[in-house]
Amino acid sequence: MHGDGPRWSVYREFPPDPATAAAVACGWHGRAGWARSLRVLPDGCVDLVWNGRDLGVVSTAGEPLRMWLPASAGTVGLRLRCGAAGSLLGRPMSELSSGTTPLRELWGQLARRAEDVLVSCPTPASARAVLEELVALRLRAGFVPDRSALRAVRGLGALKGSAVRMVGFADTLGVSERSLRRHLRHEVGCGPKRLHQLLRFHRFLGRLRPLADGRTALAVVAAELGYADQSHLGRECRRFSGSSPGGLVRAWRRHDGLAEKFQTAPDG
Repeated sequence: MHGDGPRWSVYREFPPDPATAAAVACGWHGRAGWARSLRVLPDGCVDLVWNGRDLGVVSTAGEPLRMWLPASAGTVGLRLRCGAAGSLLGRPMSELSSGTTPLRELWGQLARRAEDVLVSCPTPASARAVLEELVALRLRAGFVPDRSALRAVRGLGALKGSAVRMVGFADTLGVSERSLRRHLRHEVGCGPKRLHQLLRFHRFLGRLRPLADGRTALAVVAAELGYADQSHLGRECRRFSGSSPGGLVRAWRRHDGLAEKFQTAPDG
């Protein structure tokens, strides 16, 4: 609810179809409820999004992304697993700019046919099923995730500390440092150090609720997540969101968790 009257914003996530779970983290659909600008925060993932008119690939490329949502906007999407996008899309993620790329520019007639079907879908669930089948077609055609990249993402997500020793980390995966960088730039669009920072920042976003509720403090969270200190957290938070950690906590408090639900943060 927002503003002077009961204007509800809706967002729901759904587990992926088993046929697409190798590449898809979740399905989702949402309705804006009221017109506003959203700041989409980076998390290393890419979404396939149907907005009722066009089918697009949304990537933040490590930077916050501004998106305008009309009050009546309804969207349906699939969030691809971090580390799976480049292989599934058939294009290095380092070549895609931040924002929305029409899927027809990447998949041609296959995407156009999907748009023709999507425009007639009566419900978000039926639209989501069309997207799932589209991804399943790509997987059956051999556009499968790179296992080395997926292992690297899992490993980087588990690392703590403010520095990543690339040679040692690559050795644990059984690949060279050069190969590790190549895999991640293709699948995610950035190198391992930047991805480690993004994944750690996303873990910080998961702590906004206890911070807003006063159940923990920024200094404690910074230490738990492996930042050198609270100032280090502040610098990376500004880089990836444009706001201070305290600003994101205040925005969460004002909007009652809307930021996390949409992987976005309201202005603040």
